[in-house]
Amino acid sequence: MREENSPDKDAHCKFSTCKVKLQDVRRIAISSEFIRLDSLLKYAAVASTGGEAKVMILNREVFLGGKPCLQRGRKIRPGDVVRIGRKSLLVTSKHTLS
Repeated sequence: MREENSPDKDAHCKFSTCKVKLQDVRRIAISSEFIRLDSLLKYAAVASTGGEAKVMILNREVFLGGKPCLQRGRKIRPGDVVRIGRKSLLVTSKHTLS
């Protein structure tokens, strides 16, 4: 059962399915409109090779929107949060000023 009234609710990301504290999120800036999921894992140094990224995805270790993502070619866009174990990646745009 999901806890609706977590005491540190404001310390978590804005997605209701996300259980990661904001300080646990690593920002990954991309210069294009999107990045493929397997490429993101390599770019963020979560996987060292495309084969390793593929295995992680097929083993249901990679989550997008709180659900396992089995599409290694899935387009990940700025604003998406990808979770792998305890690591979370927030994809941002290099063109956005922050």
